[in-house]
Amino acid sequence: MPKEGIKSATNTESTVLNEANSGRQVSRRDEMRKLSVSKSSKRKKKVKRKTLRISLVEPPTISLKKKLIVLDLNGLLVDIVFPPPRHRKADATVGRKALFKRPFYLDFLNFCFEKFEVAIWSSRTRKNINYVINYLMGNMKQRLLFSWDLSYCTKTTFKSLENKHKPIVFKDLRKIWDLPWKNGYYNESNTLLLDDSPYKALLNPPCNSVFPHTFSFRNRSDNSLAAGGDLREYLDGLANAENVPEYVEQHPFGQSAIDEKSESWDFYSKVLDSLSTWKPEK
Repeated sequence: MPKEGIKSATNTESTVLNEANSGRQVSRRDEMRKLSVSKSSKRKKKVKRKTLRISLVEPPTISLKKKLIVLDLNGLLVDIVFPPPRHRKADATVGRKALFKRPFYLDFLNFCFEKFEVAIWSSRTRKNINYVINYLMGNMKQRLLFSWDLSYCTKTTFKSLENKHKPIVFKDLRKIWDLPWKNGYYNESNTLLLDDSPYKALLNPPCNSVFPHTFSFRNRSDNSLAAGGDLREYLDGLANAENVPEYVEQHPFGQSAIDEKSESWDFYSKVLDSLSTWKPEK
Protein backbone atom coordinates (compact mmCIF):
# COMPACT_ATOMS: atom_id res chain seq x y z
CA MET A 1 0.00 0.00 0.00
CA PRO A 2 1.32 3.55 -0.67
CA LYS A 3 2.64 5.35 2.38
CA GLU A 4 0.98 8.63 1.57
CA GLY A 5 -2.77 8.74 1.66
CA ILE A 6 -4.77 10.02 -1.25
CA LYS A 7 -7.96 11.94 -1.34
CA SER A 8 -10.72 9.45 -2.14
CA ALA A 9 -13.93 10.18 -4.02
CA THR A 10 -15.61 8.96 -0.83
CA ASN A 11 -14.83 9.35 2.87
CA THR A 12 -14.88 5.58 3.32
CA GLU A 13 -11.31 4.87 2.30
CA SER A 14 -9.79 7.07 5.03
CA THR A 15 -12.14 5.48 7.55
CA VAL A 16 -10.91 2.03 6.57
CA LEU A 17 -7.27 3.04 6.92
CA ASN A 18 -7.96 4.65 10.30
CA GLU A 19 -9.65 1.45 11.41
CA ALA A 20 -6.56 -0.47 10.32
CA ASN A 21 -4.36 1.71 12.56
CA SER A 22 -6.85 1.44 15.39
CA GLY A 23 -6.93 -2.31 14.97
CA ARG A 24 -3.16 -2.52 15.39
CA GLN A 25 -3.35 -0.44 18.58
CA VAL A 26 -6.04 -2.68 19.99
CA SER A 27 -3.98 -5.75 19.14
CA ARG A 28 -0.99 -4.35 21.07
CA ARG A 29 -3.18 -3.62 24.09
CA ASP A 30 -4.59 -7.13 23.94
CA GLU A 31 -1.10 -8.56 23.94
CA MET A 32 -0.18 -6.49 27.05
CA ARG A 33 -3.30 -7.76 28.81
CA LYS A 34 -2.31 -11.29 27.87
CA LEU A 35 1.06 -10.87 29.63
CA SER A 36 -0.65 -9.68 32.81
CA VAL A 37 -3.05 -12.63 33.15
CA SER A 38 -2.87 -13.94 36.72
CA LYS A 39 -1.44 -17.39 37.32
CA SER A 40 -4.45 -18.78 39.18
CA SER A 41 -4.02 -22.33 37.88
CA LYS A 42 -2.33 -24.11 35.00
CA ARG A 43 -5.61 -25.12 33.49
CA LYS A 44 -7.17 -21.67 33.65
CA LYS A 45 -3.95 -20.17 32.41
CA LYS A 46 -3.92 -22.40 29.34
CA VAL A 47 -7.58 -21.73 28.57
CA LYS A 48 -7.14 -17.98 28.93
CA ARG A 49 -4.07 -17.88 26.71
CA LYS A 50 -5.79 -19.97 24.08
CA THR A 51 -8.77 -17.63 24.07
CA LEU A 52 -6.57 -14.55 23.71
CA ARG A 53 -4.50 -16.14 20.97
CA ILE A 54 -7.62 -16.92 18.94
CA SER A 55 -8.99 -13.40 19.35
CA LEU A 56 -5.74 -11.91 18.07
CA VAL A 57 -4.99 -14.23 15.18
CA GLU A 58 -8.23 -15.62 13.81
CA PRO A 59 -10.33 -13.46 11.41
CA PRO A 60 -13.66 -12.05 12.58
CA THR A 61 -16.51 -14.52 12.51
CA ILE A 62 -19.05 -12.03 11.21
CA SER A 63 -20.36 -13.08 7.80
CA LEU A 64 -21.11 -10.20 5.47
CA LYS A 65 -24.53 -10.23 3.85
CA LYS A 66 -23.32 -8.72 0.59
CA LYS A 67 -20.38 -9.75 -1.53
CA LEU A 68 -17.89 -7.14 -2.68
CA ILE A 69 -17.49 -6.35 -6.37
CA VAL A 70 -14.56 -4.17 -7.43
CA LEU A 71 -15.26 -2.37 -10.71
CA ASP A 72 -12.87 -0.92 -13.24
CA LEU A 73 -13.87 2.31 -15.01
CA ASN A 74 -12.45 2.48 -18.53
CA GLY A 75 -13.62 -0.38 -20.71
CA LEU A 76 -16.35 -1.35 -18.26
CA LEU A 77 -18.45 1.73 -17.47
CA VAL A 78 -16.98 4.16 -20.00
CA ASP A 79 -14.76 4.32 -23.06
CA ILE A 80 -12.00 6.92 -22.77
CA VAL A 81 -10.48 7.64 -26.18
CA PHE A 82 -7.42 9.51 -27.44
CA PRO A 83 -7.33 11.21 -29.81
CA PRO A 84 -11.01 12.17 -29.70
CA PRO A 85 -12.89 10.86 -32.75
CA ARG A 86 -13.96 13.49 -35.25
CA HIS A 87 -17.16 11.77 -36.32
CA ARG A 88 -18.69 11.41 -32.85
CA LYS A 89 -19.29 13.95 -30.12
CA ALA A 90 -18.06 12.82 -26.72
CA ASP A 91 -20.25 12.85 -23.61
CA ALA A 92 -17.43 14.58 -21.73
CA THR A 93 -13.68 15.18 -21.88
CA VAL A 94 -10.96 14.06 -19.47
CA GLY A 95 -7.92 16.18 -20.17
CA ARG A 96 -7.51 15.86 -23.93
CA LYS A 97 -9.36 12.56 -24.06
CA ALA A 98 -12.96 11.89 -25.07
CA LEU A 99 -15.24 10.08 -22.62
CA PHE A 100 -18.22 8.02 -23.77
CA LYS A 101 -20.70 6.61 -21.27
CA ARG A 102 -21.64 2.99 -21.68
CA PRO A 103 -25.35 2.42 -22.42
CA PHE A 104 -27.40 1.50 -19.34
CA TYR A 105 -24.47 2.19 -16.99
CA LEU A 106 -26.65 4.08 -14.49
CA ASP A 107 -29.24 1.31 -14.18
CA PHE A 108 -26.36 -1.13 -13.86
CA LEU A 109 -24.83 0.82 -10.97
CA ASN A 110 -28.18 0.98 -9.18
CA PHE A 111 -28.47 -2.78 -9.61
CA CYS A 112 -24.95 -3.30 -8.26
CA PHE A 113 -25.52 -1.13 -5.19
CA GLU A 114 -28.70 -3.05 -4.44
CA LYS A 115 -27.08 -6.48 -4.70
CA PHE A 116 -23.47 -5.89 -3.58
CA GLU A 117 -20.99 -3.75 -1.76
CA VAL A 118 -19.38 -1.78 -4.58
CA ALA A 119 -15.89 -0.32 -4.96
CA ILE A 120 -13.98 1.29 -7.81
CA TRP A 121 -10.37 0.44 -8.61
CA SER A 122 -8.85 2.17 -11.62
CA SER A 123 -5.25 2.18 -12.83
CA ARG A 124 -5.57 5.86 -13.72
CA THR A 125 -4.50 8.83 -11.60
CA ARG A 126 -6.57 10.12 -8.70
CA LYS A 127 -7.36 13.37 -10.50
CA ASN A 128 -8.75 11.54 -13.52
CA ILE A 129 -10.82 8.99 -11.64
CA ASN A 130 -12.29 11.64 -9.36
CA TYR A 131 -13.52 13.48 -12.44
CA VAL A 132 -14.97 10.32 -14.01
CA ILE A 133 -16.64 9.17 -10.78
CA ASN A 134 -18.15 12.60 -10.15
CA TYR A 135 -19.39 12.76 -13.73
CA LEU A 136 -20.88 9.27 -13.79
CA MET A 137 -22.25 8.95 -10.27
CA GLY A 138 -22.88 12.33 -8.73
CA ASN A 139 -24.14 11.80 -5.17
CA MET A 140 -24.25 8.06 -5.78
CA LYS A 141 -20.48 8.01 -5.22
CA GLN A 142 -21.15 8.26 -1.48
CA ARG A 143 -22.36 4.66 -1.59
CA LEU A 144 -18.98 3.34 -2.75
CA LEU A 145 -17.08 1.31 -0.20
CA PHE A 146 -13.88 2.87 -1.51
CA SER A 147 -12.31 4.19 -4.71
CA TRP A 148 -8.69 3.37 -5.46
CA ASP A 149 -6.41 4.75 -8.13
CA LEU A 150 -3.06 3.91 -9.72
CA SER A 151 -1.17 4.42 -6.47
CA TYR A 152 -2.83 1.31 -5.01
CA CYS A 153 -1.74 -0.89 -7.93
CA THR A 154 1.39 -3.03 -7.89
CA LYS A 155 3.74 -1.44 -10.41
CA THR A 156 6.29 -3.09 -12.69
CA THR A 157 9.00 -1.95 -15.08
CA PHE A 158 7.31 -3.60 -18.07
CA LYS A 159 5.07 -2.13 -20.77
CA SER A 160 1.87 -3.65 -22.12
CA LEU A 161 2.00 -5.96 -25.11
CA GLU A 162 -0.92 -4.05 -26.63
CA ASN A 163 0.47 -0.57 -25.98
CA LYS A 164 4.19 0.05 -25.61
CA HIS A 165 3.47 3.32 -23.79
CA LYS A 166 1.22 1.74 -21.16
CA PRO A 167 2.92 0.42 -18.00
CA ILE A 168 1.86 -2.99 -16.70
CA VAL A 169 0.33 -2.81 -13.23
CA PHE A 170 -1.54 -5.36 -11.14
CA LYS A 171 -4.55 -5.12 -8.84
CA ASP A 172 -3.67 -7.28 -5.86
CA LEU A 173 -6.83 -8.16 -3.93
CA ARG A 174 -4.78 -8.99 -0.84
CA LYS A 175 -4.52 -5.24 -0.29
CA ILE A 176 -8.26 -5.28 0.33
CA TRP A 177 -8.37 -8.54 2.25
CA ASP A 178 -5.60 -7.46 4.64
CA LEU A 179 -7.60 -4.46 5.87
CA PRO A 180 -9.88 -4.71 8.92
CA TRP A 181 -13.46 -3.81 8.02
CA LYS A 182 -16.05 -2.44 10.39
CA ASN A 183 -18.86 -4.82 9.51
CA GLY A 184 -16.97 -8.06 8.87
CA TYR A 185 -14.25 -9.18 6.53
CA TYR A 186 -13.51 -9.67 2.85
CA ASN A 187 -11.57 -12.61 1.47
CA GLU A 188 -11.50 -15.05 -1.43
CA SER A 189 -14.99 -16.32 -0.69
CA ASN A 190 -16.83 -13.01 -1.14
CA THR A 191 -14.80 -10.73 -3.46
CA LEU A 192 -14.89 -10.34 -7.24
CA LEU A 193 -12.75 -8.06 -9.42
CA LEU A 194 -14.17 -6.97 -12.79
CA ASP A 195 -11.61 -5.67 -15.27
CA ASP A 196 -11.31 -5.81 -19.04
CA SER A 197 -7.53 -6.40 -18.81
CA PRO A 198 -6.95 -10.00 -17.66
CA TYR A 199 -3.27 -9.47 -16.84
CA LYS A 200 -4.15 -7.05 -14.04
CA ALA A 201 -5.47 -9.97 -11.98
CA LEU A 202 -2.36 -12.16 -12.23
CA LEU A 203 -1.47 -11.71 -8.54
CA ASN A 204 -4.87 -13.00 -7.44
CA PRO A 205 -6.36 -16.47 -7.00
CA PRO A 206 -7.65 -17.77 -10.36
CA CYS A 207 -11.38 -17.50 -9.62
CA ASN A 208 -11.73 -14.09 -7.99
CA SER A 209 -11.86 -12.11 -11.22
CA VAL A 210 -13.85 -11.98 -14.43
CA PHE A 211 -12.88 -10.10 -17.57
CA PRO A 212 -15.80 -8.65 -19.55
CA HIS A 213 -15.07 -7.79 -23.15
CA THR A 214 -13.91 -4.21 -23.52
CA PHE A 215 -16.65 -1.67 -24.20
CA SER A 216 -16.15 0.47 -27.31
CA PHE A 217 -18.14 3.61 -28.05
CA ARG A 218 -18.44 2.35 -31.63
CA ASN A 219 -20.79 -0.40 -30.46
CA ARG A 220 -24.04 1.56 -30.29
CA SER A 221 -26.10 -1.59 -29.67
CA ASP A 222 -24.17 -2.62 -26.55
CA ASN A 223 -26.61 -3.88 -23.90
CA SER A 224 -24.32 -5.85 -21.59
CA LEU A 225 -25.22 -3.64 -18.61
CA ALA A 226 -28.97 -3.57 -19.31
CA ALA A 227 -31.58 -5.71 -17.56
CA GLY A 228 -31.22 -9.06 -19.28
CA GLY A 229 -27.72 -8.16 -20.51
CA ASP A 230 -25.00 -10.77 -20.15
CA LEU A 231 -22.95 -9.05 -17.43
CA ARG A 232 -25.97 -8.06 -15.40
CA GLU A 233 -27.40 -11.59 -15.59
CA TYR A 234 -24.03 -12.99 -14.56
CA LEU A 235 -23.83 -10.77 -11.49
CA ASP A 236 -27.43 -11.49 -10.58
CA GLY A 237 -26.48 -15.15 -10.36
CA LEU A 238 -23.39 -14.31 -8.33
CA ALA A 239 -25.42 -12.36 -5.78
CA ASN A 240 -27.35 -15.53 -4.93
CA ALA A 241 -24.31 -17.83 -4.92
CA GLU A 242 -22.74 -19.17 -1.75
CA ASN A 243 -19.13 -18.72 -2.80
CA VAL A 244 -17.46 -16.45 -5.37
CA PRO A 245 -14.67 -18.79 -6.62
CA GLU A 246 -17.06 -21.71 -7.00
CA TYR A 247 -19.50 -19.59 -9.01
CA VAL A 248 -16.74 -18.16 -11.23
CA GLU A 249 -15.29 -21.61 -11.88
CA GLN A 250 -18.69 -23.07 -12.77
CA HIS A 251 -19.81 -20.09 -14.89
CA PRO A 252 -17.10 -18.97 -17.36
CA PHE A 253 -17.63 -15.41 -18.55
CA GLY A 254 -15.98 -12.92 -20.89
CA GLN A 255 -12.31 -13.11 -21.78
CA SER A 256 -10.14 -16.00 -20.67
CA ALA A 257 -7.77 -15.56 -17.77
CA ILE A 258 -4.04 -15.54 -18.45
CA ASP A 259 -2.35 -18.72 -17.26
CA GLU A 260 0.39 -21.18 -18.20
CA LYS A 261 -1.58 -22.23 -21.29
CA SER A 262 -1.84 -18.69 -22.69
CA GLU A 263 0.27 -17.66 -25.68
CA SER A 264 1.52 -14.64 -23.75
CA TRP A 265 2.50 -16.63 -20.64
CA ASP A 266 6.26 -16.48 -21.31
CA PHE A 267 6.09 -12.70 -21.26
CA TYR A 268 3.88 -12.39 -18.18
CA SER A 269 5.86 -15.00 -16.26
CA LYS A 270 8.90 -12.73 -16.65
CA VAL A 271 6.86 -9.81 -15.32
CA LEU A 272 5.76 -11.87 -12.33
CA ASP A 273 9.28 -13.12 -11.66
CA SER A 274 10.42 -9.51 -11.43
CA LEU A 275 8.19 -8.98 -8.39
CA SER A 276 9.65 -10.14 -5.11
CA THR A 277 6.15 -10.20 -3.59
CA TRP A 278 4.76 -12.75 -6.04
CA LYS A 279 4.71 -16.43 -5.14
CA PRO A 280 3.35 -19.04 -7.56
CA GLU A 281 0.48 -21.14 -6.25
CA LYS A 282 1.42 -24.65 -5.19
